Amino acid sequence: MKPKFILVALLYGIFCFSQDDDIPKRYVLDANLFNGSILLHNPDITHLIQEHPSGLILGLNRKTYGHEEWEELFNYPDVGYSFVYQDMNNETLGKNFSLYAHFNFYFFKRNLQFRIGQGIAYTTNPYDKNDNFRNNAYGSDFMSSTFLMLNFQRENIFKGLGFKAGISVIHYSNANVKSPNTSTNTFALNAGLTYDLDGGKQQEFVTIPDREKVTEPLRYNIAFRTGINESDVIGLGQHPFYIFSGYVDKRLGRKSALQMGADFFLSNFLKELIRYQSISFPEYGVQENDDYKRFGLFLGHELFINKMSIVTQLGYYVYYPFDFEGRVYNRVGMKRYFGKKMYGVITLKSHGAAAEAVEFGVGVRF
Repeated sequence: MKPKFILVALLYGIFCFSQDDDIPKRYVLDANLFNGSILLHNPDITHLIQEHPSGLILGLNRKTYGHEEWEELFNYPDVGYSFVYQDMNNETLGKNFSLYAHFNFYFFKRNLQFRIGQGIAYTTNPYDKNDNFRNNAYGSDFMSSTFLMLNFQRENIFKGLGFKAGISVIHYSNANVKSPNTSTNTFALNAGLTYDLDGGKQQEFVTIPDREKVTEPLRYNIAFRTGINESDVIGLGQHPFYIFSGYVDKRLGRKSALQMGADFFLSNFLKELIRYQSISFPEYGVQENDDYKRFGLFLGHELFINKMSIVTQLGYYVYYPFDFEGRVYNRVGMKRYFGKKMYGVITLKSHGAAAEAVEFGVGVRF
């Protein structure tokens, strides 16, 4: 099974929270037009920044009212799905079609909405060494995509109709699953309408005062991650990688936990990169039999949202025989718990802003 289909399946499981059939549900649609600019995050894409991309963002949102504990803890967010059509207005880059699962979080008496979405994008004109060699941003038809929206929003102004306006950031990258992968980030202004399918009928938020404090002893985790990736040298091929992790975490309350642990990396693309550099660039001093394995220590944080959590980690390679992008690495991603111990995980590992791999894994917390 290809990673993009695994990602879709896991995202579906993450965001489709189980609900009691007796709990009333309220859905709101939104549609936004946007226009923006591609940010110059890498000088290698300078030739691709020519026009202003534009497009459409559609959203389906399910309101929450505190019938599950996590909803009140996060100020009653929405869960839902978004579709984004983006015309890059550049013949080389083509057009992108994306599908996301998202959360909407609210601030300032629910007038300010922050949306974060993660999903899959399809691009119509990826890199091709013969027909589209100038597109060094998108190396594959399918990519992962993250988008953020910060909007002033007023719902139900007239018979369920409302409006919203604000800013959006849309990121496309395949995380070096296939090279090239310099990626793009679009900063845009957006404006649009919302429509409450219940015609604006209001529901009361559920509040539970004096919740019992959550305390846990230290928890131990074992995780295995895998996937495929490629070095930045086009043509060296895709190779599998395997990561074995062990760490301890301490719950700080209902929302978060701190982590400390270690990673052991077996990244086969480095084997090919070492061989390539030893032959093509002898001045680098790289030998063909140099070790490709790495071992790192990391600190992390986990934010719990219902059955899922958001993970951020910062690591340092203590065993690092081959120099690739520096000793410091970072990881961000999502976990989905199945019961109290087992979980699935999708994470992006990178060195600063330079992505190395999308990791798909499973783990046990005990």
